[in-house]
Amino acid sequence: MRELATTYVQALPGLDTHSLMAGLDGVTLRFLPMGDRDGAYDPEHHVILINSGVRPSRQRFTLAHEISHALLLGNDDLLSDLHDAYEGDRLEGVIETLCNVGAAAILMPDTLIADLISRFGPSGRTLAELARRADVSASSALYALAERTEAPVIYAVCALSRAGAEEREPDEDGMVAPTSTKVLTVRASSAAPGVKYSLRPGTPIPDSHPIAAALETNFPISQESYVPFRSGRKMPAYLDAFPERQAVMVSFALPVAPASAPKKEED
Repeated sequence: MRELATTYVQALPGLDTHSLMAGLDGVTLRFLPMGDRDGAYDPEHHVILINSGVRPSRQRFTLAHEISHALLLGNDDLLSDLHDAYEGDRLEGVIETLCNVGAAAILMPDTLIADLISRFGPSGRTLAELARRADVSASSALYALAERTEAPVIYAVCALSRAGAEEREPDEDGMVAPTSTKVLTVRASSAAPGVKYSLRPGTPIPDSHPIAAALETNFPISQESYVPFRSGRKMPAYLDAFPERQAVMVSFALPVAPASAPKKEED
């Protein structure tokens, strides 16, 4: 699926909405209210439908997702393999996952990600730059960047959210009073291949953590710190926190274990 999407995007004149459609001959694009649905591809009438009521970055990713549906339906070999391996709801789920893979490859090609990593390293700033340049959500950029990062890095998007009931102490009657308090939590997290750790969404960020300082001051922070796991465990890591649009794009570079010394040959 990634190969199909990469081949498709390489032939496009650009990555704006009009250019994204240029590779689909005879397919038209329509924006209209669609309720809870983000979009759809109708192969019978050769039209892609996009929900006009969602934010532009979501419309853009949905468009690339529906283009991936068209590419998948046009590849008989891949489609046949999928139908041989899966059926029913499982087949539909796999197809949706593949189309998300295709959408990421269309909007965030390897060349773009490689260029950003070479300039800024696997950092919070790279995550922010990728979301901005590809015009996608920070979460979409996070998963694409993590997948293409070779160093042992955990990425996270952190932002303020209302404190949940599980984060508040009950009163003497066992009741949890409603509150408007907002806490800094992890919205999304993913790690480079080979890293077995990530931060669970909803994990609170301590007020003393540099991520909180970056959000409060709106200044980037890079320093030795730790990964604040929900369990309370603190894993040492080099932190890069980049505030962007009321959120903080974060990377935790984990220590690299030293290579074992080669054994000396005996005389």
